[in-house]
Amino acid sequence: MNRTSSIANGFVALGAFNLALAVALGAAGMHAFKAHLAANDPAGWFQIALHYHQLHALGLIVLGLAMRSHAQPSRWLAAAGWLLFVGILLFSGNLYLRSIAGFHTLHAFVPFGGSAFILGWLAFGIGAFANPTRQN
Repeated sequence: MNRTSSIANGFVALGAFNLALAVALGAAGMHAFKAHLAANDPAGWFQIALHYHQLHALGLIVLGLAMRSHAQPSRWLAAAGWLLFVGILLFSGNLYLRSIAGFHTLHAFVPFGGSAFILGWLAFGIGAFANPTRQN
């Protein structure tokens, strides 16, 4: 297995684990946290966090699969994967903390998570365009 395959497989696995976590959090939100969220999350932060978490976890999987088709390791695509993951942590993670635990201390990092999402998708686009694909 070459370095590109290793990184690509890592992003696919990271995306899959994040999707599993998002499903578990969604189920907890509908059952264990339902009353708490109804009383303490009128803005719907939990649902926003869940939506972006799921979307960007899928993005990690797509990114990993796209990396497999490139002939050489792409720094742009690797950066895109890490930026999407950091975005999940900063954006969704902080919104989960705010809605479930009432923890607002790190809420200032939410915009950095959103910026990481934007930069991640831009890096994905650049990496997909700039890197040659494998010739079979």
